[in-house]
Amino acid sequence: MIVDPVLELRGVCKSYEGFSLRDISFTLPRGYIMGLIGPNGAGKTTLVKSILDLVRPEYGQVRVFGLDPREHGAEIRSRIGFVHESPTFYELLTVERAGALLGSFYARWDEVTFRGLVREFQLPPDKRLKTLSQGMRTRFALAVALSHGAELLLLDEASSGLDPAFRREMLDRLSGVIEGGEASVLFSSHITSDLDRIADYITFIRAGQVHFSTTKDEVLETHALVKGDMRMLDDALRKLLSGVVTGSFGFVGLTARAGDVRAALKGETAVIDPATLEDVVYYTGRTGGGGLRLHGNDA
Repeated sequence: MIVDPVLELRGVCKSYEGFSLRDISFTLPRGYIMGLIGPNGAGKTTLVKSILDLVRPEYGQVRVFGLDPREHGAEIRSRIGFVHESPTFYELLTVERAGALLGSFYARWDEVTFRGLVREFQLPPDKRLKTLSQGMRTRFALAVALSHGAELLLLDEASSGLDPAFRREMLDRLSGVIEGGEASVLFSSHITSDLDRIADYITFIRAGQVHFSTTKDEVLETHALVKGDMRMLDDALRKLLSGVVTGSFGFVGLTARAGDVRAALKGETAVIDPATLEDVVYYTGRTGGGGLRLHGNDA
């Protein structure tokens, strides 16, 4: 049993025209990092908005710090640090003035920490936010999120606009945030290599449903890629694959049952390699042709 969870979702449902979240359930314990993965349109951003009470589920429960966001929204938001892919602030204010204004909303705001992060992140204090690049605006959002003792950091594709050097620095800092065991991170990202580095748990959402939510180690230990020629791909093998791509090269399939696959091959020579998180997102649900894809990701 998970003790003192920071975040709990139980049976969360939300419908829009042409899309719905269905029976979303997972738990993020205190002191850990959870990666939220899935293809575009899977429902990741809607899920984050429901945690912030920007979207209200039609069914199910969301609990943050054990509280209902509909009844305790202001208190919950004061304990959350949020960084969005395209952060929006008071555009005409300078970095320094915007920080002072935003800090007034947080009881635990630490001006010394904020000023230190502004220097460390090489943000120009006297520049207006509207003049900053997307990457610099994300740095500012991260500085704000880290300056008020947040117990939960929510990052929605926050690393996508960052240069590789700062992205790695951000990942190291997120790992440092949870070291004391008091804070947690929910990191929605299509850059699965970032989650390979720092995530403790992975929740995979596909077509509005949770495909799995478990430890990263379990995901990587249980999933494998099976590669072979088409004559091996009979009905028995297909039933063991959660996704497959076929082409002139043969087939590549994803499985969480590598032992059963070996038995089904009946001595046929096939390659079975460990799968990455990127492989899991790409291959899950695929049922036919598409050509061999080695490095792509459509999350």
